[in-house]
Amino acid sequence: MIRWGHSPGTWNGEIEVPGQPLKIKLTFTDDSGSTEGSISIPVQSVEDFSLSTIKLADNQVSFEMPLPGQKVNFTGTVKSDKIEGTFTQNGQSMPFHVKNWVDTVQQEKTEDEDFMEIETNTGKLYSSIVTPETGEKFPVALIIPGSGPTDRNGNSPGIPGKNNSLKMLAEGLAEKGIASLRYDKRGAGKNLEAVISEEEMRFDQFVTDANQWIAELQKDERFTDIIVIGHSQGSLVGIIAAQDSAADAFISIAGAGRSIDQVLSEQLKTLPESLYKESEQILVQLSQGKTVDNISDQLMSVFRPSVQPFLISWMDYNPAEEIKQLTIPALIINGENDLQLSVRDAEMLAEAKPDAKLLLIDKMNHILKKAPADKDGNMATYSDPTLPLADGLVQGIIKFLDTTNRISR
Repeated sequence: MIRWGHSPGTWNGEIEVPGQPLKIKLTFTDDSGSTEGSISIPVQSVEDFSLSTIKLADNQVSFEMPLPGQKVNFTGTVKSDKIEGTFTQNGQSMPFHVKNWVDTVQQEKTEDEDFMEIETNTGKLYSSIVTPETGEKFPVALIIPGSGPTDRNGNSPGIPGKNNSLKMLAEGLAEKGIASLRYDKRGAGKNLEAVISEEEMRFDQFVTDANQWIAELQKDERFTDIIVIGHSQGSLVGIIAAQDSAADAFISIAGAGRSIDQVLSEQLKTLPESLYKESEQILVQLSQGKTVDNISDQLMSVFRPSVQPFLISWMDYNPAEEIKQLTIPALIINGENDLQLSVRDAEMLAEAKPDAKLLLIDKMNHILKKAPADKDGNMATYSDPTLPLADGLVQGIIKFLDTTNRISR
């Protein structure tokens, strides 16, 4: 029997990803001969994800990370206070090593968070609640993250480092007397295990999740008005969720004013001519509800067959048409240095809802930070959590809520 070292059986180290080692924490418990374990990957916002098929024999150990549609396993050798071995994901292997009691994750202080949970049709979802330091009742903002496996802080595993934009937004609102609820997307952070396979995922699921959080906030006696704030893809999610709910105001930040096929068409214009032409043909087929089997390797990251049904479901919605159905006050925000969604998108949303307020923030980019207009300088901010939010963002939100009587003074 392998002994996992002293309680609590924590092992810290990294997967040796070429050029960018990935820090991990493994935790094992041995209760009456039955071993259980979990893994945390801070940079990917993975927290205490349950391991399966843990096998121990002499000094050999193996275990799996049960992700839907993927085969992820670790095999290694225990050497005193170390485990060294091989990490394999979908056939690609690389070394990993961890050491007992050297808690590299704990070197970054874990902040206390107040979590709320809801039961959904696919298990529990968790969210983080931030409240002002003083007072007993507050307006509350539901902060909906953008596309991909984005966590509650605004970070994504596809981008090295962190920007913590949504975490900063929650803290900035709290300083002004506004509580907030923000949550990890399915497949990220504390909601990693609630992931739905790519083949089965549909856009409406995001709306359903947002509506459940709105309903939960409505039941909480600490909160008065409910403000829905959607960032990027979360803008469209928020627009739809706010239509028939208890929401009292809506705020779009860096949201599209066009359907996703039109957005992708513009974003893919940097491709070589032959690939761009192919992408346009694919988008036409998807917009008609038809999937496409033959995809060039260079386009698989965007149009792989498994994600096409989700894209089709997303294309069903035109943000400019959906926002017309909102009867509550709305604020449309965009940064003038946003390289992903232009000011024109914000203007289209504002034009579709003439009573909405439009706020364009000088030098703000897609992750809500002050950034230069050039691509390299702009993208560098995506991995720098020390940068504050762009001036005017929180102030503009507070002014809007104040003028629409959503804040008690």
